[in-house]
This record gives sequence, C-alpha cells and structure tokens, in this order.
Amino acid sequence: MIEGVILAAGFSQRAGTFKPALLLNGKPLIRHCIDSMRPVCERIIVVGGYDFETLRDICVGDPELVLVFNEKFESGMFSSVQSGLRAVKGEKFFLIPGDQPVVKPETYRQMLKAPGTLIVPRYKGKKGHPVLFSSSHIPGILSMPEDGILRDYIHSQKVTILDVDDPGIGMDVDNLHDFDKIKAYTREKTP
Repeated sequence: MIEGVILAAGFSQRAGTFKPALLLNGKPLIRHCIDSMRPVCERIIVVGGYDFETLRDICVGDPELVLVFNEKFESGMFSSVQSGLRAVKGEKFFLIPGDQPVVKPETYRQMLKAPGTLIVPRYKGKKGHPVLFSSSHIPGILSMPEDGILRDYIHSQKVTILDVDDPGIGMDVDNLHDFDKIKAYTREKTP
C-alpha cells in the first residue's frame, strides 16, 4: 500500500492567512495537494494543528483521507512529520508540505518506479518535494527529538535523486507573493 502524508499544521504566519484554505482556481490549496497524489496513494494522511476546524471542514466527507491532529504543532514542522508517520500503515509513503499544490501526478508515478528506499525529486539541479520513503525509515525518524529536522535524517541516509520535469516540486506558498506566482503558473498550464 502506498500512502501520502501532507503536512498542514502550521500557523501560516508569513502568508497572513490560513494557507490550506486559500482558493486556487476555486478549490482550497490543500485539495490540490490531495488530488495530485490521489492517483497513486490508496490512503492520504493530512496532519493538522493550527485552525484544525477549518482543515477538517475542507476534508470532510472524503473516505480516503485520514485527518490527524498534531497536539504539539506549536513546536514546529518536525512534530507534524512524526505525528503523520505514526498513522502510516503502508510499505511506502510520500511526504509533502500542504502548501505545494502543483506537483504533477506523473512525478509521483516516476518516483514510485525509482530504486531505493528514499527518493528525492530534483528539477533543474534543485531538490524538492514530495519525498518518497520506505516505511523502514519510520523508526529512525520517530526516534529523533521533536525539534529535529527531517533534512538531517535524510542527509544521514542513502538517497536516490530522481531528475523530473516538474517545476512544481519547488513551488510552495510561503507568502501571498508565492501564491500569486502559483496562480500565474496554473493559468499558463490551463489551455
């Protein structure tokens, strides 16, 4: 079973508004993230924290979604990574921040074909998300302190770098300027 873990627990401070609920082409940002991984994931875990009620309202009625509340979301993103991983049941899982709405479904498919237990996509020399893990990595990640950094764990492992033709792996919404860039990118992609 292939699963997806989407991190959506943060405060969205730099954006000044709750990012998962931002409307991109009439649909909440988090829904774009969910929909792009849905073709390859049998189960998708969304980790929430700040403004959990709004996130729950966006996700309600979707039987393939598991919503996890990270009680320690205030301590940072790594605590959300750990919360999400505790819910993983499959042999592999994708991990992505919930503010990356334009990753191509084809990128997920390509990553699943790549050899190795930890796959990182790269576009034009720059690494991005999602990251594909074998579940054999879960104990190591859960053994790290809550204020850890996932990048430190990844750098300590044997990683397969996969070159992809997808600028979306590096496009996230840190602020509203980034959101405007993503809106422009989706307009270019729509005929």
